[in-house]
Amino acid sequence: MQYKLLVVDDDASLLKMLSQYLQVRGYEILTAGDGVEALQKAATGPDLILLDVNMPRLDGMEVCRRIRDKVSCPILFLTARVEEEDRVNGLLVGGDDYIVKPFSLRELEARIQAHLKREERHRSRTEYRFGGGCLIDYAARTVQIGEQYLELTRLEYEIVEFLSMHPGQVFDRERIYERVCGPDGEGDSRVITELVRRIRRKMAACTRQEYIETVWGMGYRWKN
Repeated sequence: MQYKLLVVDDDASLLKMLSQYLQVRGYEILTAGDGVEALQKAATGPDLILLDVNMPRLDGMEVCRRIRDKVSCPILFLTARVEEEDRVNGLLVGGDDYIVKPFSLRELEARIQAHLKREERHRSRTEYRFGGGCLIDYAARTVQIGEQYLELTRLEYEIVEFLSMHPGQVFDRERIYERVCGPDGEGDSRVITELVRRIRRKMAACTRQEYIETVWGMGYRWKN
């Protein structure tokens, strides 16, 4: 299977280098030089998006925010920013990974392969029904409560999937972060607290039943 990647960066020389490197390795490459063009190209259904943060017209954060509910593929930010708050914000708007410039091409390709393999594993899973009318379709990557589908960001869904597949087990923020962002994820495990809060708010709009339970001083677990 040939994967299609969308590479977005306003640095023309870097865009050309990444395109050539990834094409040689068998990927189909689409490119965009700014955020507006990225919105257009994202509609073609790429398997993964490499997205620069600092761009004219629309920056990467805003592009991610606008397309996250329309595309389910991994979005990897490319950026020179190294501040913790920037990395956390990138995850909260729906990014899946944060790669700081300058980076090695081998490391970048390894990150790409890891995210694509994770996608393949997700597609092979089947649905599972929980109490209270909650239905998680692991193949379609959807969460439904009653007749209503929850509008979850990618990372929010990843947390629901991970916890629901291990009901009754307690996981601390660090373990959850490592699972949904990968062991080399750039960010802070404190983002998990905010993501869990968002998930609960969305679930509470559909049901009074609580699915994610806080175990004080330890972490979170999916209630049986």
